[in-house]
Amino acid sequence: MAERKTARKTTARRSSKRLTRRAGSAGRKTAAKRTSSKRWSQRVTAQSDALDLKQGVFKLTNPKKIAASLKRSAERSSRRKAGAYRSALSMLTFYINRAGKGLPKTQRDRLERAKGELKRQFGRE
Repeated sequence: MAERKTARKTTARRSSKRLTRRAGSAGRKTAAKRTSSKRWSQRVTAQSDALDLKQGVFKLTNPKKIAASLKRSAERSSRRKAGAYRSALSMLTFYINRAGKGLPKTQRDRLERAKGELKRQFGRE
């Protein structure tokens, strides 16, 4: 009987070691996941399947030109799921909220003005 108790203790120790190892490796996986998923917004902006955006559209200095370019892209796209206005506004809002986290205040304000201009160009005001 004494032998059985010893065997059980050893098994218990082994399983607790396994649990510890698993927890450690799981922590590493989530850290790796976090690093790789940081740039998903950059990928969406560059390779969005919804709209074929003109390169550098969000870097334009004139809100009217930004709105016009987004409108043109949205109206020409046959892959969008929603209406042209909604698609264009979505892409602009997405860029402001996610892809443009580190935007300078002047550029952020310019993009916010482009939202209003987009509304006007689609006759939604």
